[in-house]
Amino acid sequence: MEILGPAPVRHDAAAASLSDRRSRILESLQQSAAPTTVAALAGQLGLHQNTVREHLDALVERDLATRALIASVGRGRPAWSYAAATDHVEPDARVRDYAGLATALAGHIARTSDDPTGDALSAGRFWGQELAVGDAARSPAAARRRVIELLAGLGFDPTTDARVTKARLRQCPLLDAARANPDVVCSVHLGIVHGALDALGGESEGTTLTPFAEPGACLLHLAT
Repeated sequence: MEILGPAPVRHDAAAASLSDRRSRILESLQQSAAPTTVAALAGQLGLHQNTVREHLDALVERDLATRALIASVGRGRPAWSYAAATDHVEPDARVRDYAGLATALAGHIARTSDDPTGDALSAGRFWGQELAVGDAARSPAAARRRVIELLAGLGFDPTTDARVTKARLRQCPLLDAARANPDVVCSVHLGIVHGALDALGGESEGTTLTPFAEPGACLLHLAT
């Protein structure tokens, strides 16, 4: 069964020197809820299976991925499954700091507020304004692009459409807290987007966030 929502934030210094294609394959492994095969990855990424197998073997050699035999059913050679290695993965320092602060804030709001969702949204809005202070955007579209850059810096790993009106947030620095208390944590995240858009001259009214909207991502819709 596919798991709705983003993956936890992962970062590893050993991955910094990888090629773009190899980094893309490693990222796919990190975002997969279960070990995957060469054929599945090749289909997902639009690459030849031999190319994917070569990069996977290189990731295994660098201890960035693990490999295991899949039990064979019937005749034929058994296949290999691959997964991202997790024994030496830790969050980026900036993401780790953000996660600690936001988790504490969300916990405090959940315990003490009569309106947790509204207060979380307000706190996130103020936070987003602070993150965007000193920035300038020449147009609403530029403001949306800058907000996506801010989210990337916080560890959300966003991808967008061409007009930057829809973003898939493929990682979450507060994933465990968000699953436990989505009304508060996800409202803080939406508030950050609203506050940053306000500070940059973008359009926060009508900008929405749908938590755990699909396998592998939350969905952010940016108003135009």
